[in-house]
This record gives sequence, C-alpha cells and structure tokens, in this order.
Amino acid sequence: MSEVLRVGVVWCGIIAARYVADSAAFEHWRPVACADLDVDASRALAAKHDLRALGVDELIADADVDLVLNLTPPTAHRALVAAALDAGKHVYTEKPLAVTVSEARELVADAERRGLRLGCAPDTFLSSPYETGRRLIDDGAIGTPVGAAATMLAGGPESWHPNADMFYREGGGPLLDIAPYYLTALVSLLGPIESVAAFAETPTPLRTLGAGARAGEVIEVEVPTHAAAVVHMRNGPLATLAVSFETRGQYVSGLVVHGTDGLLTLPDANAFAGDVAVTGPGGEVETVAYRSRGEQETRGIGIEELALALSEGRPHRASAELALHVLEAAEAAIDSAKQRRFVELTGVYEPPSL
Repeated sequence: MSEVLRVGVVWCGIIAARYVADSAAFEHWRPVACADLDVDASRALAAKHDLRALGVDELIADADVDLVLNLTPPTAHRALVAAALDAGKHVYTEKPLAVTVSEARELVADAERRGLRLGCAPDTFLSSPYETGRRLIDDGAIGTPVGAAATMLAGGPESWHPNADMFYREGGGPLLDIAPYYLTALVSLLGPIESVAAFAETPTPLRTLGAGARAGEVIEVEVPTHAAAVVHMRNGPLATLAVSFETRGQYVSGLVVHGTDGLLTLPDANAFAGDVAVTGPGGEVETVAYRSRGEQETRGIGIEELALALSEGRPHRASAELALHVLEAAEAAIDSAKQRRFVELTGVYEPPSL
C-alpha cells in the first residue's frame, strides 16, 4: 500500500464531484479512479479530474486502489461494502452504513475479521467548530451537561436532486439521511445513546421531482418525512431531535447543549463552519474563537483522519462502530414511532480515547 491512500470512487453523482474536487486539500489520500453504472457519468468525472474510469467490479479488484469510497444509494451499501472488503480494500461509505442495523453489524464484523478499516460519514463532527465544542464541554465551560436540542428542518431533496426518490425509499427519509449529522454530533459531544422515544409522520405522501431528466415525475413516499424524538444519553443528558423534509423553502439547523452553568451554541452540523458561543449563568454571551483548518473543513476530512489513524496504528474516529451506533439510534426512533413506546439500544458503543 502506498503512503497516500489511493481512493476509488464508486457512484459519480453530485456528492462524488464534491469529494473529488475537495480532495486537493488533503495530504494523505487522493482519488485515482471512479466507477458508475452510468458509464457516461464516470467518464465525465474522470475526464474532469484526471481519474481512470473503470467498471464497478474492475475498480474494486484494482491493485492500485487502497480504499473504496462508496457513494451509492443506501440500498446498495451492504453489497458494495461487502464486495470491497472481500477484495481486501479499506472502505469509507456515505451514511447510512446499511439500511438495517443487522446488515450494518455484519459489515462491522466483516471488516474487523479481515483487519480492514471501515469508515462512514458524516465527518462533520470532526470540524473545528464541533471539536471546539467538545473541548469546551470537557473543560467544564457550561458545567455538567444536562440536555441538548438538535434541529434540522428543510424541504425535501426532490427540488434539486435528479434521483431524489432514493431519499423516500428504504434507507432514506430524514431519520436516516439528515438525523445522522446530529446524532453523530450528540454522541461525539455527550457520549453514547441509551434509549430513544419518538413520533414520526408522513404529511406529504406524494412528491414531484423537480430536477434533471425526470422532472415532473410523481413518486410515492415510503418513509416518515417529519420526526421528533427524545434521546436519552447513557451518561444522563436528555436531548431532543427534530428532523424534517416537510418545511419547504426553509433550512433551520442548529444544536445547543444545556449545562448546569451555561449554554453552548453550535452551528449547522451539516457543514464545517460557523460560530461557537457560550452563554454564562448571567446571560452574557461569549463567541469562542477557534482555529479553522481552512480548505480541509470539507467532506473528506473523515477519510483523511482514517488514513492518519491507519498510519499511526490507532482507531479512526468516523468509524463503522460509531455509524452502527447512530444507525441503531435512528432505527430505534423509527421503531418507537411505529410502536408508540421508547426503545432501548442493545448495541454497546465505546468511543475511542482521544
């Protein structure tokens, strides 16, 4: 294996263009090849960024690819990740790790058995604002954390994504597409999740695609599109989570952590920048300065951290184990809403020592 992880990108859509374009900011990985069932898409991405356009199976088997970056729709994650692991490749995949907890557990076990690295988005919790927030909590800046409130409300992706129907099928919906940003951030800040209670609804059962060649096509929605949950953290704090694809023309995002001696306000967990502020017990607000990583505040920082962890022989942070824990929490919210009861998580996640 080369010192710089050579990455093969599978699925050459919108997010692939972002990963590949922003990879220039990183020192320890670089894209070398791409593949897609749509040959024209892979050739276009390859031509623009000087990559090799390969077939999917060809890329997975290629000796010059160290890590497969999986950007396929959620329903394809299990098979693609399993194939890459079987070929002896490290893998970094977009969320969710799989569409069910049982499938995700199989992938985690497979990677561990083979001694391969399996990472999973989101990596926004590694951003400088959220790392700063974690340090403030650890340093006692707001006293003992007792609660948190996370919100991410937006309209559905059908207005801008040419194949948005995948967001309304198994493995999609706000609880599996956007909630992971905040569940991951909550775990990073406050520790593992113990149980979840939630309500979820589907106010708009039909959607009209608004972008690409399929614009005007009406699709049926198969998953909840608006959800509210209470998340009980193992260490005691109670967090509320509200996520939605129903608030058209809006984008409301934020996270606050309530402590015995203050309030920590953090920016959008689906981004890599924004203000960090601490409100003291007297109501005084202090904006906390932090050092940005500059161009590295972008998608791909999780792969960079994985590559560094691999070379240093330590666990990586945007790990499959973390993604499995977050997926179990999201699945618990879905089950809780269906069954009208709170759901205990059965898996045990232990964060790595930092």
